[in-house]
Amino acid sequence: MLTIADKTFSSHLLVGTSGYPNLKVMLEALEASGTEMVTVAIRRMDLSGEQDSLAGLLKDKYFFLPNTAGCYTAKDAIFTAELAREALGTNWIKLEVIGDEDTLFPDVEQLLPAAAELIKQGFIVLPYCSDDPIVCMKLQDMGCAAVMPLAAPIGSGMGIRNPYNLAIIREKIQIPLIVDAGVGTASDAARAMELGVDGILLNTAIAKAKKPVQMARAMNLAVEAGRLAYTAGRIPQKLYANASTTNEGIIAGIGYGV
Repeated sequence: MLTIADKTFSSHLLVGTSGYPNLKVMLEALEASGTEMVTVAIRRMDLSGEQDSLAGLLKDKYFFLPNTAGCYTAKDAIFTAELAREALGTNWIKLEVIGDEDTLFPDVEQLLPAAAELIKQGFIVLPYCSDDPIVCMKLQDMGCAAVMPLAAPIGSGMGIRNPYNLAIIREKIQIPLIVDAGVGTASDAARAMELGVDGILLNTAIAKAKKPVQMARAMNLAVEAGRLAYTAGRIPQKLYANASTTNEGIIAGIGYGV
């Protein structure tokens, strides 16, 4: 189970809602992914609540995690979070403060004060951040409900570029660690989970796949397999062979033509 703040989820996969070929494919992909939590970009969302709007279609089946995608300053991110709380009736927010249009890397200088202010206002803050252990520790210490470092640039599909930083973050923090951005295929998701992260948030890897629904199912299985492998405890990696069957009790004279 994945527990964040006061909510518990059976799925460790969080899925975005943008970029799908059409609404039908999105709904089928969300179903196939097994997710219970979906992210929605407040600045690009129809907040009318009408039955045929995104909010109307998803609100009764999934837990909403609104995000501040498209914000480049702490001020804009805080305003967008306040708008989300008013419109959707939730104090949960995925905090994004982007520093550069080309890389979409987070602006840590703007992110930290934005997170502090939203926590002060009673928000449950899940910040998209760099894979810097120090930044993640600071976000934990100020009261964030989880940290969401990138594995690679948003939408790049490059997979886990720095597993060592993710492993260090896992050792240093006690709150949930969710990989956000960069996962491209099922093996990336499994690798991340095997490192001990608590969950994965992805969008493009499913939405832009040739067969989104099939990829969503693959991600579902990969996250489950990776989590099971991590909790099972893998064997140590060794340079030389180590036979699984010992020589004890071997019958003399058998083999080698004797």
